[in-house]
Amino acid sequence: MHSLYSVTLTVAGTASYSKMAPVEAPKVKLNNGCEMPVLGLGTWLSREGEAVAAVKAAIDAGYRHIDTAYLYRNEKEVGQAIREKIAEGVIKREDIFVTTKLWNGYHDPAHVEESFNRSMSNLDIGYIDLYLMHTPMSYQFVSWEPENPDIPSVLTPTKVDYVDTWRAMEKLLETGKLKSIGVSNFNSEQVARIVKECNVKPVTNQVECNPGLNQRKLTEFCKKLGVTLTAYSPLGRPNYYEKDPKNTPKPALDDPRVLEIGKKYNKTPGQVILRYLVDIGTIPVPKSSNLERLRQNIDIFDFKLTDAEIKIMDGFNTGKRTVPFALSATHKYYPFNIEF
Repeated sequence: MHSLYSVTLTVAGTASYSKMAPVEAPKVKLNNGCEMPVLGLGTWLSREGEAVAAVKAAIDAGYRHIDTAYLYRNEKEVGQAIREKIAEGVIKREDIFVTTKLWNGYHDPAHVEESFNRSMSNLDIGYIDLYLMHTPMSYQFVSWEPENPDIPSVLTPTKVDYVDTWRAMEKLLETGKLKSIGVSNFNSEQVARIVKECNVKPVTNQVECNPGLNQRKLTEFCKKLGVTLTAYSPLGRPNYYEKDPKNTPKPALDDPRVLEIGKKYNKTPGQVILRYLVDIGTIPVPKSSNLERLRQNIDIFDFKLTDAEIKIMDGFNTGKRTVPFALSATHKYYPFNIEF
């Protein structure tokens, strides 16, 4: 099958990208008219120099959608990489779609604008394309330096209603520094409540989504409301599984059925999974700092799974989460106590 890459096949189902032409993902039109690429780069746990290098390599590979968050403590590095690529003439600011997020400790409407402005300053790229509420759960404000990656084991819930937080986010749109707002880790009832009670509809709901938790019902529910679904941890969490296989669902990456589909298309298991997630209507944001994998992850637009292959991939769904937010299970707005 023709590929936009110059590819040297090494083993069936894998490829070596010796020379690579950038591959840009198609875009989906959001409910406010803005467009977002249907695949992006996740940056959770990308730190300092690694984050700069990963984002620059991703842009060179064709990525035009970068996902970060205030919690990740790498907004400065993400912004630096984007500015350097703009300075090199590789991209213009309007070519790239940047998402960041409001952390749980800043849900009080009095803190929302300050948190947003801090993200603006960290990124320093003129404006932010998409600002998400990281979860519907609010916690007591401690400081402007949230810990990462070791989120505190003691989190003090507050009674701030996510609807009030959302209304404060709506006001940010009036500043002209922000194009779109959305939510993350919301269940169907919480998304519906935002749509019903607020003035601005979320453009997306970013949730864990992979073959083991394919979010088919939530995707369809959101679609009916005109809300897209963005998929984080799209490949499962293979590193977590290796460390703790008893408590982490096994990812589909090594399953013979996925390998067989990949063999047919000369694609890796990861590419098969990402293609599957695009085919079922989600927007995956895989994280990687490995150059080869970065290139592979975006090289999924020269093939499409058949209905039979999608049915095989659907068969991996167990509904088990690799990111259950267990420390927050008693919160009033904990989102995972209903089916979807």
